[in-house]
Amino acid sequence: MHLVVVALLALMTLEHLYFLYLEMFAWTSPATQKAFGITATFAEESKTLAANQGLYNGFLAAGCLWAILAPAHLSIELTMFFSACIVVAGIYGGLTVSRKILYIQALPALLCLIAVHIFPGFS
Repeated sequence: MHLVVVALLALMTLEHLYFLYLEMFAWTSPATQKAFGITATFAEESKTLAANQGLYNGFLAAGCLWAILAPAHLSIELTMFFSACIVVAGIYGGLTVSRKILYIQALPALLCLIAVHIFPGFS
């Protein structure tokens, strides 16, 4: 797969692993509360929901990593599927939670989808 696509997939893998960490293991920490703009009370009340959301982010990270490591005959399809899932999640989050999500989550995935079409061959 082209280096640009692999780099974007790696970025998305790391991002979603970080989201998993924040939501599953650090949700009630002061730094996470500040990053998400939530109160300690809300963090405590919503930690089970956040952990569930973190698990889903872990699945997205796993899918991106799978796309990197998959045999050539599967990697493009996996890249397109998981990138599209992340674009949809990022758009929804950007519209319902914070516009920052559009840039942090959806934009790298959209760039990855574009890169797959610009650089369709394998190196």
